[in-house]
Amino acid sequence: MAVIIGVSVVVDQITKLIAVMTLKHTPPRSYLGDFFRLQYAENTGAMLGFGSDLPEAVRFWVLTVMVGILLLGLLVYLLFNPHLRTSQVIAFSLISGGGISNFIDRLLNDGRVVDFMNMGIGWLRTGIFNVADVLIMIGLGMVLLLGGWRERRKPASEEQSPASVPSSSNPPEN
Repeated sequence: MAVIIGVSVVVDQITKLIAVMTLKHTPPRSYLGDFFRLQYAENTGAMLGFGSDLPEAVRFWVLTVMVGILLLGLLVYLLFNPHLRTSQVIAFSLISGGGISNFIDRLLNDGRVVDFMNMGIGWLRTGIFNVADVLIMIGLGMVLLLGGWRERRKPASEEQSPASVPSSSNPPEN
């Protein structure tokens, strides 16, 4: 868990630093017949710029404070839930790593997140995004596809049999 989160944050922050140093104040760079573009942008909203038109104070509370609380809750869930499957730990770690890295951007860049990748064909294009966004989407995809929101079932040997559970309707005999 810690390795996945740590590597996610480091890789995302390094790619953002490279984007700032090489893409800021330059025109977009196209690759693969313009399917993939490197294009610098600073996003004040959430993913794909949602919420960027909100007042600055609202953006701070929603995108920094509330997201920070949600990330803390996810980390606590990861740390203290012994029933998570390996796939769940990986998925939630990817979501956490991407979220923490974008959270760091918001704290260090006056509420802005560095984005620099774009994909599409012609007018049909994604919004500009970053590695953290990709990690979050992979983690969310894993949660949805693998049923990652459900905890691992206890083996039958760990579950109590009905005979060993006292019934509230039948008081113990004396």
